[in-house]
Amino acid sequence: MKSENTGAQQNHSIKAVVFDMDGVLLDSERISLTAWKMAGEEIGFYKTEEAHRECTGLSRSDAYEKLTELYGPDFPSKAFRDRSSVIFAQIIQKDGLPLMHYAKEILQYLKEKGYPLALASSTRREVVMREIKTAGLFDYFDYIICGDQVTHSKPDPEIYTLSCKGLNVHPEDALAVEDSINGIISAHRAGMKCLMVPDQIQPDENTKSILYKLCDSLENIKDFL
Repeated sequence: MKSENTGAQQNHSIKAVVFDMDGVLLDSERISLTAWKMAGEEIGFYKTEEAHRECTGLSRSDAYEKLTELYGPDFPSKAFRDRSSVIFAQIIQKDGLPLMHYAKEILQYLKEKGYPLALASSTRREVVMREIKTAGLFDYFDYIICGDQVTHSKPDPEIYTLSCKGLNVHPEDALAVEDSINGIISAHRAGMKCLMVPDQIQPDENTKSILYKLCDSLENIKDFL
């Protein structure tokens, strides 16, 4: 499969593209899951795949709330999440943080085509800036907004609404590129076209019904832009 049309109506009025970072441009979700499993083992918590899936796309503070909601007030949500972040940092310091397939190439392609580009990540700005600069992606973006710059993280539409304002484009004329269900819901609620490149999470039928495109790879964006 290259790219798959879904239940959403198709058109080609796209004037700008907004990317999520983790699991879309940076191969970080796989490493994050490993870190969550290691942190979970330290405290005897083994529902880490479920927890990670539910929290993918959320800001750190919203992840604390989600973990408490899922596992009760006695679950050490903040300590667990903070410990997983420490382990994640140790892993990437040792092994590096690789790019997703075709990440830099698609950004270069879209810039050459004249599309304004934004980055909308639920990760803290300090981390985002460090990671995209290290990866050599910073200069591709006209606007960057992060999880600690919004009141509510994905699936709330705030981060994508502000991304479109930052690019001076109407949401219906912008494409969001996501890998998480929370991210897709966020962009859809903002009124954007939603493209999903699944990483750790596959879309369910409800998610597919609101997608503009479902793609195997970032490279497939070239099929229609």
